[in-house]
Amino acid sequence: MAASGRARRYDLVVIGGGPAGLAGAIAGGVLGQRVVLVERARHLGGALVNTGTIPSKTLRETALALAGLRSRELHGVDLSLRRGARVADFLHHERAVKRAARVDVASRLERLGVERLQGRARFVGPHELEVVPARGAPRRLRARFVLIATGSRPTWPAEFPTGHPRLWDSDRILELEHLPRRLAVIGAGVIGSEYASTFRALGARVFLVDGRRELFPFLDDELSRRLEAAMRAQGVEFRWNERVRACKAPKRGPIRLTLSSGATLAVDAVLVAAGRRAELAGLGLEALGLAPNERGLLDVDARFRTRVGHVLAAGDVVGFPSLASASAEQARVAVCAAFGARFKRELAPLFPSGIYTIPEASAVGATEEELRTRGVDFVVGRAEYAASARGAIIGDRSGFVKLLFRRRDLKLLGAHLLGEQATELVHVALMALECGAGAPELERACFNVPTLSNLYKDAAYRARIARDLPATARRLARRAAPRAPGRRA
Repeated sequence: MAASGRARRYDLVVIGGGPAGLAGAIAGGVLGQRVVLVERARHLGGALVNTGTIPSKTLRETALALAGLRSRELHGVDLSLRRGARVADFLHHERAVKRAARVDVASRLERLGVERLQGRARFVGPHELEVVPARGAPRRLRARFVLIATGSRPTWPAEFPTGHPRLWDSDRILELEHLPRRLAVIGAGVIGSEYASTFRALGARVFLVDGRRELFPFLDDELSRRLEAAMRAQGVEFRWNERVRACKAPKRGPIRLTLSSGATLAVDAVLVAAGRRAELAGLGLEALGLAPNERGLLDVDARFRTRVGHVLAAGDVVGFPSLASASAEQARVAVCAAFGARFKRELAPLFPSGIYTIPEASAVGATEEELRTRGVDFVVGRAEYAASARGAIIGDRSGFVKLLFRRRDLKLLGAHLLGEQATELVHVALMALECGAGAPELERACFNVPTLSNLYKDAAYRARIARDLPATARRLARRAAPRAPGRRA
């Protein structure tokens, strides 16, 4: 079908309406450029709004409420809601939040004069694109700059049959109609671990299967180990060093998974969370002389320009770190650079990781292992939720704040957190790192009491004691150590 009419001219064409695409389109609108956003799906927002970030975290909050985990120390409270809840009950809030987010992003684009087109875009020349809608004739667009922000899609290993109503990937998991009694999650990455925690909180028996030997090897080792222990305490069953060799999935009855060790699992449903890959097929990159690299990603420079200078790329299509927050920042840097704006010249060197397992885990800066490898002399300050008033109030006994300081001047080098609100608390450390602050500034600050934020002051004090008063530090460590089983207090 031939494209209709002459090509309409735009300063910026954005392909993809996820976090990177939305941020890029909004930045272009703020800068007064003529912008059109092309998204093939019916709804804007991509994984951020529709299938991943916001929906999964909303479901997690619902699971926490239904499971009573936020009321763990309120004895006598009736927590019978979960036992009688239907799937529609715990997805109601997720769907309401998702609808509100869609309305919000659409209204922001409208206020800035950003046009929207639904359809599939592909390059037909260096500056010209064709958009094929679900209905109607194709349209031609001519662009001064193009931002590719098409995101990623789940990988689907050959062992798992496609189209089965009880085999899901991370983009489809929230379409479920019935809560499974037994769920196998394939892949202990961030997505798999988050959903494993959520479904365990909703009462499912959860098996987390992964070919590796540990949880999140990119995290500080202590944080990784303590998070795994906390998830085990919640009831998540790990199957390390295992891969699925075969999957028998009848229409009715248990789904049977054969693992590499020869062990089998019988479950009601499977979530395949075996990674994601960039969504670049069908874009017509060959019309630009552009191709993905060996990892299936687009190579970009520090301003997120491809080797075709007027073509920008951001988000999952450029790879690491594949976070919604970082993807949006990448797009803002790219658009500002394209139009010569000074607002956002470079990506910040630090970005926090936020993992919405139960409990949450978050980190920013260096790990202990990195500092040892680099030969940096450091000291650790650690504060436990259970030893704080706020931790006792909320009943979180597994949480902690761990701060790493350079021994010489107690400058903060890294922060690692586990527990409720860890993904919020980490931003105190982020700003301290951005400003070059350390223990003296945290000691001087006056935090509200009772709060979890006050744990920063406690951890800073402990780091100073560990450095300047080692005998006192050893005595405090002995008092804080867990007592042996059966030992009287």
